[in-house]
Amino acid sequence: MKKIIKLLAAFVAMATVVACEPVEDRDNLPAKGLEASQIAITVTHDAVNQNLVTMQNNTPGITPYWSYVDSKGNEIGHSNQNNVEVMFPFAGTYKIQFTAFTRGGGVEAAPVTVTINENNEASFSDPKWDLLTNGTAGKTWVLDMESPIGWAGFKYPENTADPDGWNWFPDYAGNSWVMPNKNWGEMTFDLNGAYNVNVIQTALEDDTQTNRSGSFSFNIAANTMSFNGAAELLHGGDYYLDASNWRSLKVVELTEGSLRLSVVRDQSRKAEDPCQIVFHFKPKQQ
Repeated sequence: MKKIIKLLAAFVAMATVVACEPVEDRDNLPAKGLEASQIAITVTHDAVNQNLVTMQNNTPGITPYWSYVDSKGNEIGHSNQNNVEVMFPFAGTYKIQFTAFTRGGGVEAAPVTVTINENNEASFSDPKWDLLTNGTAGKTWVLDMESPIGWAGFKYPENTADPDGWNWFPDYAGNSWVMPNKNWGEMTFDLNGAYNVNVIQTALEDDTQTNRSGSFSFNIAANTMSFNGAAELLHGGDYYLDASNWRSLKVVELTEGSLRLSVVRDQSRKAEDPCQIVFHFKPKQQ
């Protein structure tokens, strides 16, 4: 699956980030009275690249809102532009929902179903996709207890010369206080029909485990990742309350045998300065 790896990271972001344009003055919008049958939209495949879909609003005087959902029911993106181009890299069936907003509220058009017949292999040609996921086969990561956690400034690792580029990744042998040494669970990424992530998390107090799945987006250019759905970053130790968001992540390091993902430590529990809490993973031995 080495050939499956290049998506323009921009296409991943395009499917997950809200695109905005100036919204019409609310007073200029028509009063509610618009019927679903009056909404005019078109959804078309690109003539050359079938995975590229254009959505066009042809309904005058309204504020548009598009939402697109994959075959598993996961929302993979939304936009309030009149004209939207979206890359659907996986084969499958997608549902596109359009809502026309008026002064009185929103009116939904009938959903449009889009069928993609094959994967767009160019979407995953960057080697980092294979390093993270091993393609459709999947790749499972576990905490590396030789150095399971670290702390870093917000500019690490892009600018280590900057005072905010500091880092401290303690070795576990000399710093066993960082967390109990146990099986904290595992985290699996794959590209089998979607951007899939599954996290099995072991509780701090005992060996109770939760199993949560969702989708993920990976912006290679920005070194960021986000989880959508129930899944949160696999973590260890007594650190969960140190961060308020465990789904918006930074990719600090990604190699064949090492993955470091971070969350932002806020001051919700400790009176320490915000920084990155960095968790270190290694591939699970099969």
